[in-house]
Amino acid sequence: MGFGDLKSQAGLSALNTFLTERSYIEGYVPSQADAVVFEALKSAPPASLPHALRWYNHIVSYGEGKQNFPGEKKSVESFGPAGAASEQKPAPADDNDDDDEIDLFGSDDEEEEKEAARIRQERLKAYEEKKAKKKPVIAKSNIMLDVKPWDDETDMAEMEKLVRSIQADGLLWGASKLVPLAYGIKKLQITVVVEDDKISTDFLEEKICKFEDFVQSVDIAAFNKI
Repeated sequence: MGFGDLKSQAGLSALNTFLTERSYIEGYVPSQADAVVFEALKSAPPASLPHALRWYNHIVSYGEGKQNFPGEKKSVESFGPAGAASEQKPAPADDNDDDDEIDLFGSDDEEEEKEAARIRQERLKAYEEKKAKKKPVIAKSNIMLDVKPWDDETDMAEMEKLVRSIQADGLLWGASKLVPLAYGIKKLQITVVVEDDKISTDFLEEKICKFEDFVQSVDIAAFNKI
């Protein structure tokens, strides 16, 4: 089961759909599930699959550290939509509740079968209503960027002004400072908080590098989930 062939378009589409409302393959922190699925990909998902690409870039940022993710390392087929669906099934009836001890399969009594069906429908309806009221969690990340100039004659104040001029929904610039590099050259170290579903690291790098008269390169110095 799982996602299918993650090297195919169908497998990548299944992964993208799965990550629409999730930050990770399992749970709320990176685990061996993320490492296993990541290793099954041959390359980064295309931009047309934004949720899968956002997840891929996030796991890439851990580098070799993903080998130390917690959890059990299982086959890639163990993860995906089938496992998530099973987690969302309504809880079974309490075996100790005498009022609910109805044999759904062994009884031949038509009235009991109707009552069992009614109870099942009521529980399913209650579960769906509870699920609909649950507010979606907006995944955010705190990113620290190193923006390097061409030389020591670059106007760093103007460069920071240009970087902060980049505005988008789900993007909020934070504190910054100049950090010495070498030969009198300093880099701009600036933090930014982004909504993962809206802003990717590729977006930030592409926008900043457009200021080519000031910016030589952009590196991700730190990447932390909020």
